[in-house]
Formats: sequence, structure tokens, C-alpha cells
Amino acid sequence: MIQQGTPLFRKTSFAFFAAGFNTFAILYCVQPLLPEFSKEFAISPTTASLSLSITTMVLAVSMLIFGSLSEVWGRKPIMIVSMLASSVFCILTAFSSNFHVLLVFRTIEGISLAGLPSIAMAYLGEEIESKSLGAAMGLYICGNSIGAVFGRVFSGMMSDYFGWQIAIGGIGLISLAATLIFWNTLPPSQHFKARPFVIRKLGLSLIDHLKAPRLICLFVIGFLLLGSNVALFNYIGYVLLEKPYSLSQTFISWTFLIMIIGMFSSVWTGKLIDRHGKQRLLFISLFLALIGVCLTWEANLLMKIVGLGFFTFGFFGAHAVASSWVGQLALQNKAQASSLYLFFYYTGSSVGGTLGGLFWSAYGWGGVISMNVGFLLVGFILWACVSKMVQNAKKVTKIANTCAPK
Repeated sequence: MIQQGTPLFRKTSFAFFAAGFNTFAILYCVQPLLPEFSKEFAISPTTASLSLSITTMVLAVSMLIFGSLSEVWGRKPIMIVSMLASSVFCILTAFSSNFHVLLVFRTIEGISLAGLPSIAMAYLGEEIESKSLGAAMGLYICGNSIGAVFGRVFSGMMSDYFGWQIAIGGIGLISLAATLIFWNTLPPSQHFKARPFVIRKLGLSLIDHLKAPRLICLFVIGFLLLGSNVALFNYIGYVLLEKPYSLSQTFISWTFLIMIIGMFSSVWTGKLIDRHGKQRLLFISLFLALIGVCLTWEANLLMKIVGLGFFTFGFFGAHAVASSWVGQLALQNKAQASSLYLFFYYTGSSVGGTLGGLFWSAYGWGGVISMNVGFLLVGFILWACVSKMVQNAKKVTKIANTCAPK
């Protein structure tokens, strides 16, 4: 098993950093362009949000398929093909003649992107020793956050000066470079054991995961986390374009730099998991996210940015804890468990992004905040449920060990 501090650990971590960068730069590069789409294609903010929501929805469904196929075909080959195809389709998206064509390409991108995130956590769970898994997962999510930030800032700035087509095309070319880095750097799987492709067995194993209450709680927490995140960042651009702020697209794109906080949050949280436990860190992360959402209600621009910072720190911390907790609680078919978590996670993005548009149209920014507060409060309830179940399971195990004959 790969241990933290070794050259092989650093090599693997760098490969997944590049992979996360590729995936999330492509996925989120359209988010700052939503006002541009509304203006150019004469569509509502809710319709414009489909350029992100439809991609994440298809991504969520496709990950269930790729996660199962990786149990048969292996991890690395599927991840490489996924990254290469998504980069090519990102370039093709830049040539969309209308919004319908753009949605078609973004749908295909959702399918091609699914091959990496559905398998990445399973690869890390198989190849990295358990004591180093939290740090490795944190570094992978760090790459996700950097890619998401770069994709948003780069596309926002480029669109302001050269148009959205050049912005999206540039992201595709940069992602091709990240694909080559991943291809040449990631070590082949050493602990992967292929399984025969039996649809019935794969389906039954998925159902088994859905019967586990502890996993269900974590799946829904992931749904709520990304749903609130996408809703918040989808419509903050519309707020800042309007009076009294009247900010430029370039300035608004720079506000996405606040997501760099996620890089520190995910790594910091990953390192603290073994010391303080997942239960405590998940609660703290959810609490920080809730504070952040409430602070964005303030009309003062600085307070809005501070609120986004608090939310981002809590969001990435909670995601790092929840995703690693799924890998720990799923004793078998870890790739499928990870795929299910990410299915709920990205479904939350689609639902939260579009539902947030309805709240925005009906109630303005206050409506978006209210929706996010509701999401996070449900997250606290689920945190309490999974914490209680884990504690009860530990008590049962302790009693069983005590009563066992020696």
C-alpha cells in the first residue's frame, strides 16, 4: 500500500491533482458565463443554469455505470479515456451555434466526465493505506477546488475580453495538458481485482448500498452540500451585476477566487480526521457553511464576500469528510459506493442549481439564501442520524468483542 511521505504517494497525489483540475475546470467553466448566455441567447437565468445543471445530472447517472464497469475493466484506462474525451468535447462546445447545440455538447461532456470522479475514490481506497487515505483524499479534492476556481476565473475573464467561445475553448486546451500529466504520472493499479461482468450482481450490490442507512445519510448530505453550493454561486453573479453593485464580468469572475479556500479546507480537514474524528469535523464544517450563507444576506459587498468564504471553507471540509466516510463504511464494492455518493452529490448540483433559479425569479437573493439554509438544516439532522448509528455500531462491536471467548 502507498504510504504518505513516500515518492510514490507524491506522484499519485500529483496525478489526481491534475485529474481533479481537468474535471472541475471543464465542469464549472460555464458558471460565470450564465449572465452572458442569458444576454446572448435571450433566455432566463433558470434556463441558462441548465448549461451546468444538465451536465451534472448526466454526470451523476453516468457515474453509476462507469463505477460498475471499472470493477471489470480496471481503474486507470477508464479515467484516461474520460479525461481525454471530455477535453475534446469542451473544445467542440466553443463552436456551438445556439443554446440548444451548447446543451447537446454539455450533455455529452457530462457522460465523458463521469469516468474519473466515479473511480478516483475507489482507486485511492485500494492503493493508499488507510492512515494516509484522508490526506490523499484531501489533496484530490484540493485539485478539484483549484480546477473549479481556475475554470470559473479564466472563463469569466476571457469572455469579458474575447467572448465566451474563446473562454470555453481555452479551458479545453488546458485540460488536454492536464490529461497528459495524469496519463504519464499515475501508477497502474496494484491491488485491483477484476470481477466478471454480471449485471445482476452489480445491480444487487448497488441495492445493498442503498439499504445501508448510514450510507444513505451521507449520500443525501452530499446532495445537499453541492446543491447549496451551486445555487449560491450560480446567482451571485446576477446579484453583483445589478445595482447597487453594477460590477463588471471580469471583477465578478475574480470573486470565484474565494474557492481557493477550499484547497486549504479540504487538506486541513483531511489531516485532522484521524485526530478529531469525522463526526466532529463534519458538524463544524456544516456550521461554518451555514454561517457563510447567512452572511451573504448582508447588502455590504465585503460581508457578502466574507460569507462566501465561510461557506466555501465549510463546504469543502464537509465534502472531504463525507466522501472519505463513505469509503470507510462501505466494506465491499467501494467503487460503487463512491459512485452512489457522487450520484447524489451531482444530482444535488442539478436540482439545487435549477431550483435556486426558481427561488431567484420568485423571491430574489433572499429566496436563494432561504433555500440554502433549509438544505443545510436538513444536513444537520442527517449528521445527527449517521453519528448515532455509528456510535451504536461501535457499542455493539465492543460488547461482542468483550463477550467473545478467549
